[in-house]
Amino acid sequence: MVTDTTDLYREFGDSRLPPGQQQTDGFPVLSKGGTPAVDPAEWTFEVFGAVDEPLALSFDELLELPGETQRQDFHCVTGWSKFDCLFTGVSFPTIADRAGLTSDAVHVMFHSADGYTTDLPLDDCLREEVLFAYGYDGDDLPADHGGPLRVVTPHKYAYKGAKWVTGIELLTEPERGYWEQRGYSSTADPWNEERYG
Repeated sequence: MVTDTTDLYREFGDSRLPPGQQQTDGFPVLSKGGTPAVDPAEWTFEVFGAVDEPLALSFDELLELPGETQRQDFHCVTGWSKFDCLFTGVSFPTIADRAGLTSDAVHVMFHSADGYTTDLPLDDCLREEVLFAYGYDGDDLPADHGGPLRVVTPHKYAYKGAKWVTGIELLTEPERGYWEQRGYSSTADPWNEERYG
């Protein structure tokens, strides 16, 4: 079963295509550097910080968690959007429920195998549309698109959706991630064109 989330734009704006974006049928590959070599057999996904039960999951253990497939739109800060992407993965709320969040957890820092980081308010993460995706279009998520695991954030520009994710850190106050430290917006709302801070 596929859950269609492509109408979430109604919460943020009047058009499915955010202002300043052009729709593409391709799926360009953008990252801060090259594609790191990540072996799923040796990979561990960690949840730590302001949680009741820190987690350290192998890839197989992650795949055992309740998963789902969603049809989402994908908005890159560089000005292109891809509609109707099929991502399969585990929702952020599922992970959060498993770890348990302390009452002072307010932000989330995503950590990646290539050293990339990005931060979002917890409320922006506790949405069913925020997926830890390991599948794309009925197949494994390709390495250049963040496989074995990436985050997808269809209500934000895609730099908030970290590739090659190795863990999430629950924070008691906001911090700036890689692009946020370099002048990009901390909020990253495509419908308000929040590209830069």
